Amino acid sequence: MKSLRNYSIPYTGLKLGKHQFEYVVNDAFFDEFEYSLVKKANLNCQVELEKQETMMILNFQITGTIDTNCDRCLAQYPQQVDIHEQAIAKFSDEEIDEDEEIITLTKNDHEINIAGLMYEYINVALPFITVCDNEGNTPYCDKEMLEKLNNLSANTEKDEQIDPRWEALKKIK
Repeated sequence: MKSLRNYSIPYTGLKLGKHQFEYVVNDAFFDEFEYSLVKKANLNCQVELEKQETMMILNFQITGTIDTNCDRCLAQYPQQVDIHEQAIAKFSDEEIDEDEEIITLTKNDHEINIAGLMYEYINVALPFITVCDNEGNTPYCDKEMLEKLNNLSANTEKDEQIDPRWEALKKIK
């Protein structure tokens, strides 16, 4: 968890207005999260913090590649991501329970750790089903695996035996 301290922004000394921060998100970042879906990545995160009197607006832009496995051919390939998200942090002495999208900062807080937000945005942006583009044509696609899957496919017409009862029902049409 020590390496996640690098993702804290001390906001008490900042003047009102916009401030830019840049972070590199790589394998060491995801190693800090035990059950992370992402293990290897090469990402660049740019954070624009707009400090106002009663709140801060954090605009995230995360770009780069995440190493994922194709669900079709099982080959590892780099998945391009371009994430644009926004978070709001409000200065208040009371917790705001009704809206989970607003981060509450008390007078005792002096910095905001954005590692959790970045981790969440990256994992949510990852496609649920990951497949390499242009099946069989990319340098990452495992053509041998695709051929084996096609050969083992149970739904080929030549291997399919039609039940004679269904054949009789088709003749009724």
